[in-house]
Amino acid sequence: MNITFADISLAKPGALAVLVTEGAALRGVAADLDGKLGGALKRAMKAAGFTGKSGTVLEVVGPQGVGASRVLLAGLGKSADLSAANLEKAGGELAGRLEKTKETALSVVLDGISAPKLPAGEAAARVALGAKLRSYRFDKYKTKKKEGDDKTGLKSLTVMTRAAATARKDYAPLSKVAEGMFVTRDLVNEPANILFPGEFAKRARTLTRLGVKVEVLGEAQMKKLGMGSLLGVGYGSQHESQLVVMRWTGGKPGEKPVAFVGKGVCFDTGGISLKPAAGMEDMKGDMGGAACVTGLMHALAARKAKVNVVGVIGLVENMPDGKAQRPGDIVTSMSGQTIEVINTDAEGRLVLADALWYTQNRFKPKFMVDLATLTGAIMVALGKEYAGLFSNNDTLSKQLYEAGEAEGEKVWRLPMGPAYDKMIDSRFADMKNVGGRDGGSITAAQFLQRFVNKVTWAHLDIAGTAMASPQTATNQSWGSGWGVRLLNRLVADNYEA
Repeated sequence: MNITFADISLAKPGALAVLVTEGAALRGVAADLDGKLGGALKRAMKAAGFTGKSGTVLEVVGPQGVGASRVLLAGLGKSADLSAANLEKAGGELAGRLEKTKETALSVVLDGISAPKLPAGEAAARVALGAKLRSYRFDKYKTKKKEGDDKTGLKSLTVMTRAAATARKDYAPLSKVAEGMFVTRDLVNEPANILFPGEFAKRARTLTRLGVKVEVLGEAQMKKLGMGSLLGVGYGSQHESQLVVMRWTGGKPGEKPVAFVGKGVCFDTGGISLKPAAGMEDMKGDMGGAACVTGLMHALAARKAKVNVVGVIGLVENMPDGKAQRPGDIVTSMSGQTIEVINTDAEGRLVLADALWYTQNRFKPKFMVDLATLTGAIMVALGKEYAGLFSNNDTLSKQLYEAGEAEGEKVWRLPMGPAYDKMIDSRFADMKNVGGRDGGSITAAQFLQRFVNKVTWAHLDIAGTAMASPQTATNQSWGSGWGVRLLNRLVADNYEA
């Protein structure tokens, strides 16, 4: 989709949309447009009961008096509640409405729209971002067209505003965030027979085109480092496990980096502790944390973020086999701590244990945030609306919460403490990899905390948000791209020079 910003005009070809707030009378450009249409907008609003509620769209097809092929009003909700999310939702709803037609060009007018703490230029940029995110498709494996597949979708979007120059400037970094989200969605949507650890690492290497330094450690290198926890997960797979290190140095030379660590289980059968067959196909998305870190590194590098960043992803495949890890096995992690593997389906924390220790040991970061589709228990607690947040630091937790609220990728902090930590003590080793059914997400976080070595750290359990997410105005994809916007905002607001 080609996205441009321009001054306000009603002479553009294609579809024309005007954004309106809830309960407000038509004014400015909207009033002028209604006049040109002989009052058709007001009549249509009355007939349809259209009030401008957020997410609603009113359409007048084949209007007389203007050059547009159709005119749409898109509701933003109440003016006092107007936010970036409302504007993106409107952009997505408009793009989605036109998916059902053969329209290829859309002009959207913002006139007299103001939001608290959101300048006119950024408001226009957010509308464009919403339409851009809605445009994502993952249909590369479809060979036959179905009814409606001939609809071409939008090719051109013009957002018209009295702050066009500012909008162009504000949209530039947002477009790179969208690119990063698309990278993440692509990775999560890929089938596991295509995206095994080696292929994932190969795709991560493409970030070198943006100036990211990428290293890939194979099993021999990880064995020398003592990563018995990560390596044990992949023993049953024909595909070699990988550890990928991505570095972006946009900050001051020598300044400590911020670090993001992702779980990348490219397919999770549960191993010897085999999962039920029903729904197992979804486990191609068990690398959602690694996908997010990769998409985030793309976004930060593409927008030339002024910060030093490290992204580390542990890539494995958890399969049942004669060589596979067994329940009751004891492995030694890179930290030297031993782990009794009670359940081979609690494998993500085993991957992260070595990835976290490696990251803090080598890079001495300001903080580490790990992301993992770690526990089904987090969906029982929070559904698919929030990711679970666990942390050893109140400041980082507050920053993540505020970034999530601003970007619509919300997190909710859950407790940690000695009583939970005691639940993962083992009779035979330093710890065991599960603590029972009670507090399953919390004991998983307690396990990870044993490998951060007092570095400022947060764990995001994204099992409910990374994949099979609810369809929205800005995302119709199975893979959501969740986390890229959240962490980009965290960095931009708090850690860039």
